[in-house]
Amino acid sequence: MQENILNQLNKVFKIKGQVKSPLRIKVVADKDIVSSILLYLKAQMGFIHLNHISCVDWIEDNKFELVYIVWHPEQKQTVLVHTFIDRENPVMENIDTIWDQANTYEREMREMFGIEFPGLVGDREFILEDWQEMPPMRRDFDTKRYAQETYETRPGRENARNVRLEIMKRSGEELPDFAKKYSRD
Repeated sequence: MQENILNQLNKVFKIKGQVKSPLRIKVVADKDIVSSILLYLKAQMGFIHLNHISCVDWIEDNKFELVYIVWHPEQKQTVLVHTFIDRENPVMENIDTIWDQANTYEREMREMFGIEFPGLVGDREFILEDWQEMPPMRRDFDTKRYAQETYETRPGRENARNVRLEIMKRSGEELPDFAKKYSRD
């Protein structure tokens, strides 16, 4: 069954793929044909469910890898469509006209990685409020520095109490050993 799916995709789009397991197929495609592949998988091959869209930051290669995961409910097959986009000018075609739920994933990636999806409808602010910094899921975002500058050095925080310790006092619970090194007493 997987070979038939791969052969059909190769015949139409001239792409190769590989069977990763009895229920999972991986294909890698140029970003310009990803939306066509996804539409074909849905409309012609019965992969009617978009499971997820994920992003991997390959900072060493100056690329983002987008992975579209679609599922065929009758055949119980999953196809993962991988593509790479430039990290310096991250733009990918919007697919929320194929699957409505793609809007949520794309808005999240726009906010967390800085990827633009032309035509994407939705407020710029999705999860982060009043965010002016580098997108926080990029690997070169310094989380520790941001937290120190934003939360630990703000005036009025000198007497701030450790929330975890306050909750433990009330509940009688003990701090697990692995968490002790992160706690401010």
